[in-house]
Amino acid sequence: MMGMSGNLVIVESPAKAKTIEKFLGKDYKVVSSFGHIRDLAKKNIGIDIENGFAPDYIIPDEKKKVVAALKKEAKEAKIVWLASDEDREGEAIAWHLTEVLDLKPENVRRIVFHEITKEAIEKAIKNPRQVNLNLVNAQQARRVLDRLVGFEISPILWKKVQPSLSAGRVQSVAVRLLVDREREIISFNSESSFRVTGEFTFTGETGDEGLLKAESTTRFAGEEQALEFVKKCVDAKFTIEDVQVKPGTRSPAPPFTTSTLQQEAFRKLGFSVAQTMSVAQKLYEAGKITYMRTDSTNLSQSAIATATRVIGSEFGDRYSRPRQYKTKSKGAQEAHEAIRPAYMENRETTGSNQEKRLYDLIWKRTLASQMSNAEIERTTISIGMTGSPNGFAAHGEVVKFDGFLKVYRESTDSNGDHAEEGVIPPVKKGMPLGYVTITATERFTTPPPRYTEASLVKKMEELGIGRPSTYAPVISTILNRGYVERGDRPGEKRKVREIILTGGNINHASRTEMAGREKGKLFPQDIGMIVNDFLVQNFSGVLDYNFTAAIERDFDLIAEGERNWTAMLEQFYSPFHKKVTETLEQSERHTGEKLLGKHPETGEPVYVKMGRYGPVAQIGDSSDDQKPRFASLLNDQLIETITLKEALELFRLPRVTGSYEGADLTVGIGKFGPYIRHNNKFYSLKKGVDDPMTITEERAIELIEEKRETERNRIIRTFGDIQILNGRYGPYISYDKTNFRIPKNSDPEKLTEEECREIIAKGNGTGRKGRSGAGKGTAAAKKGSTTAGKGSAAAGKGTTAAKKGSTTAGKGSATAGKGTTTAKKSSTAGNKSKK
Repeated sequence: MMGMSGNLVIVESPAKAKTIEKFLGKDYKVVSSFGHIRDLAKKNIGIDIENGFAPDYIIPDEKKKVVAALKKEAKEAKIVWLASDEDREGEAIAWHLTEVLDLKPENVRRIVFHEITKEAIEKAIKNPRQVNLNLVNAQQARRVLDRLVGFEISPILWKKVQPSLSAGRVQSVAVRLLVDREREIISFNSESSFRVTGEFTFTGETGDEGLLKAESTTRFAGEEQALEFVKKCVDAKFTIEDVQVKPGTRSPAPPFTTSTLQQEAFRKLGFSVAQTMSVAQKLYEAGKITYMRTDSTNLSQSAIATATRVIGSEFGDRYSRPRQYKTKSKGAQEAHEAIRPAYMENRETTGSNQEKRLYDLIWKRTLASQMSNAEIERTTISIGMTGSPNGFAAHGEVVKFDGFLKVYRESTDSNGDHAEEGVIPPVKKGMPLGYVTITATERFTTPPPRYTEASLVKKMEELGIGRPSTYAPVISTILNRGYVERGDRPGEKRKVREIILTGGNINHASRTEMAGREKGKLFPQDIGMIVNDFLVQNFSGVLDYNFTAAIERDFDLIAEGERNWTAMLEQFYSPFHKKVTETLEQSERHTGEKLLGKHPETGEPVYVKMGRYGPVAQIGDSSDDQKPRFASLLNDQLIETITLKEALELFRLPRVTGSYEGADLTVGIGKFGPYIRHNNKFYSLKKGVDDPMTITEERAIELIEEKRETERNRIIRTFGDIQILNGRYGPYISYDKTNFRIPKNSDPEKLTEEECREIIAKGNGTGRKGRSGAGKGTAAAKKGSTTAGKGSAAAGKGTTAAKKGSTTAGKGSATAGKGTTTAKKSSTAGNKSKK
């Protein structure tokens, strides 16, 4: 029941409710709406286009109970405080609550705060306001515009490219960035040149010998020019011509915004963007950090004051330099503070390991932003030689005062090969040098790097095509749809030529190095490239970077009350809809088909294209007397780059690699990747380990036995229709397509049927409906995912794929096995789309 005063506070999540409750006392009752309580209807697009784009909102079935409970509470309350998050989406939730719960303006108070602390909550309660309709309309405009684009373009893709594909406005632009970059890499031609480095000795003033490393001031185009130069070094005299010492400073990076936090957590902690947001949200809702969706670098006066105190007591006043940062990004949203700890004096936090690590990162970055510049001394030494105008140079850098570097140093995305510059030995102008070795090494130009999640967020922010609330969902979406895959590439061996001069002798050598190794990069898949080409060809306007950024600015104007939201939609929709109709009528089916050449024996044409279940190679055309033959492409092959030879190889599959237990071992490629078939059972090949073209009988038998072993170990005990199984996250009970956790103190080996039934009766199982057969990708995936078994966690390539697909939100499908808690959480979080 309501407290006497009749104050009801509504927030979006139970975790947030728990934290706020601590500060409000017994006169307030805090309840959760579990995210959004209503959404656009699926029927008729959910938008009445003729009537000024009026949205048709419905309360989804799974929310009806929550809404009924909220209505009851609201009826009994005198005042309803809406305390959803402070951005546009939070404002929209507050508005939906006033509409659905039928709240009267005089009984409603909207409160906002940057952080969930006692001071912030008390201040918010003293300064309530009404729901801000400008913010709500900016959110509605985004939701409606994205729904229009998705619902009108997706059916075109089904007809013209492949069934059940979908297109999103910002997602498609993000995929375009990746495809453009992939093509730059494909068409890149690496060039080589020679870089000459030398190690020189000198005698210091005290008579001690020292060593100086330097690099020639010119690069040489080819081996001949490099050799010519090295020959000149044999008898040359080397002297130090100049020593220049310049002081310099380095300033700390500003405090975190959503995008810089996502970038640094990826580079330093290896978190995916979705994981960062999920962990940051837990920290925010527990009252440990400020709101995690912001593009402001502003810090409150009290935060700056506390940071200054902490720096003074930890490091002394010389390290303190309070500063306020100006926000650079276009249309920075309503949230007016950077991401910082709620209490700067708390050096660390409680919670999961991930929460501790992310908090530590935020604390260090915030503290460093209020610390002194680092003072640096840069030294440049020029070395002259006789017999050549080219010389050598050495660069060094010494930190004279570390300042903020004591706490934090920002990482970069580049994995370039420039070494850290070290200390330069004490040399003076005019000193003679002698060489120890001089080496000319072949160097290759590198293609532009593929994007990581972090560098993609950075690029989207630079172009103004994302906002703090959209980066993580956009990246999760393109991964889940299989347009893009996150992965590693081992790189390729390449020969590097060297010319080495020691003791007057010149030797030629070559060594191998690994080039183009990639880790955690985003690779566009065939289907992503084909959809992208189709959209760029037919909807160049919607996929234009500037246009997408202009739409974001329009949303900002609506939020500021400067633009009417329905007028903005009207302006977008008429030309867009006309284009949709034209494309449906006029454009050709688009399969990305490409003629590779002729079959060497039969002279038939060989093509590659997108088939119904993924990319295929095709031999021959269909004529009356002959059907073309098809073969699936391998996982790491692209339509764009596959060669005739590689395509012909594919037709060697399925092939028999041997026999076992009196039955053939057949290797083939199916919808879910390469497999072995034995006695009509299928066994997946291990990605990155097994090549279907070369796998041996021995290895095939090994894979079969491994799978049988896991199957045997999977079942611990069986009681009729109840099974105790071993899962990826430990033992669990399976009954009627639902999983139940086994309590910590029970031994799964010893559970009786009775005890199992008790656990089931308590009933906090996680639904596995449509996830039957957890071992082999999900059943749902097999049916619905036309991502052709590439990409999504569903991919049915057995666990490895699942593991990959799911690092995303920790809410991803791979967590399904974790049983109850996750399922509960994901239902609360899942409903608020950006959560």
